[in-house]
Amino acid sequence: MPSSPSTNVQPAVKPNRMIRFRRPEFSLPYPLFALVFIFAVWELVVRWCNIPSIVLPPPSAVVADLFASWKNLAQQGEVTLIEVVFGFMASVAVAVPLAVLLSASRVAERALYPLIIASQTVPVVSVAPILLAWFGFGLKPKIIVVVLITFFPIMMNSFAGMKATSGEILHLARSMGASRLQMFWRFQLPGAMPSVFAGMKVAVTLSIVGAVVAEFVGSDSGLGYEITVAGSNMNLAHQFAAVFALTLMGLVLFNLMALLERICLPWHISVRGRSKSR
Repeated sequence: MPSSPSTNVQPAVKPNRMIRFRRPEFSLPYPLFALVFIFAVWELVVRWCNIPSIVLPPPSAVVADLFASWKNLAQQGEVTLIEVVFGFMASVAVAVPLAVLLSASRVAERALYPLIIASQTVPVVSVAPILLAWFGFGLKPKIIVVVLITFFPIMMNSFAGMKATSGEILHLARSMGASRLQMFWRFQLPGAMPSVFAGMKVAVTLSIVGAVVAEFVGSDSGLGYEITVAGSNMNLAHQFAAVFALTLMGLVLFNLMALLERICLPWHISVRGRSKSR
């Protein structure tokens, strides 16, 4: 008599569900608690040791000055933000095409790469007075200083990403009849975009340093100018308030760049931060 089919039928294998993205592992309370702890220790040390406010103001004085002069800081911060944004955009417009040129041409790489490296040995602070003599105290010299500071990390990261494309992939594409332009648009550029964004995230914070350095050298507006004036008046609380405004600006710009990266490179974010498939 033929055996009856087994009742223990194995269920069909379910296809894997779509991999879900998880948010970056960043929880606000932890750095917030650390910041509150640092400020509390700072306040206690200043009060217990009777440190003069012209040497180190307590955080309470800094917060009071921040609330009292927030309109002035916002106006001066707008000037600095304009310098940062225009300088950063100009730096990206120059650095990324130059990285493409260096990665595509061996002659250009041998001719320009050593000069680019050598240019980083020149202190930007020493160049800023020359730019002020050439272009005056307007917006242009500040933007140029921002470009000089932010250009190198964007160019180097972009160039490294372009050169990191697998040779096997390029040989395979070439064997299938792809042109150099097709290989660049379909393989080199997408593969280099994570490195490009890494350089841009570093540069967007350095752009604030460049704008402040330019304002230190010669300016009549901006948060750098505000810090200089407060220092000449021995108003350290206002100096710390302006530094806090610059820090907040840097954090906002960095997170905006990280958000742009997540929007433009979702496949890269899935590799770095995907959760386990269920």
